[in-house]
Amino acid sequence: MSAEFEVQGLKVTDIAQEFGTPLYLYDGDSLHDRMTALREQLHPRLEVFFSLKSNPNMAICSLLHAYGARAEVSSLAELATARAAGVAPGDIVFLGPGKSRAELAACLDQDTGGVYAIICESFGELALIDEVAAERGVVAPVALRVNPEFAVKGSGLTMGGKPRQFGIDEAQLSAATGLATRHAHVRLMGVQVYMGTRILSESAVAENTERILDLAERLAGSLGFPLEMVDIGGGLGVAYFDNESDLDLGDIAARINPLLDKFAATHPDTRLVMELGRYLTAQSGTYITRVRYVKTSMGENFAVADGGTNHHMAAVGIGSFVKRNFPIQVLNRLDEPVSGDWNITGPLCTPNDTLGKKVALPGIRPGDLIGVARSGAYGPSASPVNFLSHGHPAEVLVVDGTAHLVRDRDRPEDLLRLQRLPGKTSFGAPRAAE
Repeated sequence: MSAEFEVQGLKVTDIAQEFGTPLYLYDGDSLHDRMTALREQLHPRLEVFFSLKSNPNMAICSLLHAYGARAEVSSLAELATARAAGVAPGDIVFLGPGKSRAELAACLDQDTGGVYAIICESFGELALIDEVAAERGVVAPVALRVNPEFAVKGSGLTMGGKPRQFGIDEAQLSAATGLATRHAHVRLMGVQVYMGTRILSESAVAENTERILDLAERLAGSLGFPLEMVDIGGGLGVAYFDNESDLDLGDIAARINPLLDKFAATHPDTRLVMELGRYLTAQSGTYITRVRYVKTSMGENFAVADGGTNHHMAAVGIGSFVKRNFPIQVLNRLDEPVSGDWNITGPLCTPNDTLGKKVALPGIRPGDLIGVARSGAYGPSASPVNFLSHGHPAEVLVVDGTAHLVRDRDRPEDLLRLQRLPGKTSFGAPRAAE
């Protein structure tokens, strides 16, 4: 009998039989181990805020929160998710370059007090925050997102040091005399800088940290506001592709802990924040899809599966000139030798629906389960799940040896429910007389 992929002793064939495919399968032990390692090795003053954009599943957020994570959100739905997952408003920061009035109001209207900080990304937004807070008779806690003049190499996607929609330019803030007292219903209280994502260099993480701490100190001093929080961003990467290596957390700790220790000694009341999304969740997840057909075309092997890039757009390799494959396995036959190269494709009517191109795998048969590893971040939330109206896949989380369905797959009626024909309030339902 062939060896097969397991999560906490549960066989993948049994999980697929119970919950169907395609699905995302998450390992709660992996989430626990990731958070535990961070808390044990990084400076005790550094708080981890889970970036829900990486995986907005409520159960994932709840489990990470139970292990000590706070929450960083960027929409009303993410805010509601974090609150439903048990995160207190005082452990939530809200960021994003285009916040609406409704989002700002929600930040201030939480039932047990407003969120810990609104991360402000423009002078216009700062004025709107002041206006919304004035309507409520409150003072809004605001941290400034800074687009710094410096940039640090080592990021898969640079988000600072050049013209960006994110944050306020460092030079503009330095020249903004009186900003701290300009808005009566705003309390400037912190600085946030996010230099980039998918960073796989320990030295880049350390250089980011050192320069952000210095920038925050200088900016708070020049503008005249108390430094209650410094958010050093994060962006710690995960190795997906050949010739990439995972970060050494011990090395990172050895580099940044002395920096944080020195800063904390002179700023004993400043909250130190690191935002992490991909680094927390990517390794915990596997995207599982079942092969429906196998075929050859002009000498190449194709396995056509029941799910594809509509659920896992990251596997397309967006941003790369050459298609690079995520780690892919035949989950129900792990011990069988490679017999050839396979193109793993999904059910969509587009040639771009390719999860893996020329992947060295055992001979694939209809019914095999294909797994795309390290898929716990930017899966369905970053994918066109409604393309061809296939809908969202199921999501399953294994905790303490038990598999839990934490997101139902979409059914056709789910996709039709919010659509309307003229004269009807929803599909198939007549509209009430006005």
